[in-house]
Amino acid sequence: MDLVLSVADDHFFTPYVYPAAWPEDDIFRQTLSLLIVTNVGAYILYFLFASLSYYFVFDHSLMKHPQFLKNQVSREIKYTVQALPWISIPTVALFLLEVRGYSKLYDGIGEFPSGWIQLCVSIVSFLFFTDMLIYWIHRGLHHRLVYKRIHKPHHVWKITTPFASHAFHPVDGFLQSLPYHIYPFIFPLHKVIYLTLYVLVNIWSISIHDGDFHVPKILRPFINGAAHHTDHHLFFDYNYGQYFTLWDRIGGSFKNPSSFEGKGPLSYMKKMTEEKCKNHAGNDCKNEQLFNGECTKNE
Repeated sequence: MDLVLSVADDHFFTPYVYPAAWPEDDIFRQTLSLLIVTNVGAYILYFLFASLSYYFVFDHSLMKHPQFLKNQVSREIKYTVQALPWISIPTVALFLLEVRGYSKLYDGIGEFPSGWIQLCVSIVSFLFFTDMLIYWIHRGLHHRLVYKRIHKPHHVWKITTPFASHAFHPVDGFLQSLPYHIYPFIFPLHKVIYLTLYVLVNIWSISIHDGDFHVPKILRPFINGAAHHTDHHLFFDYNYGQYFTLWDRIGGSFKNPSSFEGKGPLSYMKKMTEEKCKNHAGNDCKNEQLFNGECTKNE
């Protein structure tokens, strides 16, 4: 995060915002700057990629599903907008520790004898380490003692849109992001790789809420994609993983996605629309076509 802070200081804070006499390495200035950068960055990431996913990936026929809530999209957005500033407070505390040199983040490949190999291994390690911790944190959040107060607000959305991806209770949101912050305090990680992975995991969180199930067939047994996460929202105690199905299989919580068996929400909507077509066409659908969950006449 010191790379981002340095750019913000060079191009915005130092020349235009803070007094020239206020040192860039002052802890109070760094805290304030990180709060601004973290919140602005979080909102940009959320609105940019959730909007792209919503308009170009998300199947809007799902909004006609009986479990899709009234005004759900605006409610998801409102919940996220209110939660992100609170999530940013403990997040900034960890970023501040990174900026002040307490982590194992590094910026030179040559700092390690096997620099590029180390870098590649760290990416794989980061993914498996964070996936493992998120699985157990997520599963713990489903415990009856904490579920209603902390995690239940995220499960209000049974049929999710990309805008539900960050619609968490602040404590829930921070806890599930904690593994990303813990990793560089335990293992060496390149600063650019860390920033890149941090952005990508946020995009991934959006993608598993978009209802798109187009995971390559060969990867379906291993990747915890939108199909798996859709069933997590629908059936509650399955598929807690973030990227992979490994820990769900180990923990006995793996469920083969209903969408892969033709029983998911999209299949349900297709069946309902086909039945509507048949009724509309007098049991003859040859002259009818499906468009966004509606039955329309072919010309």
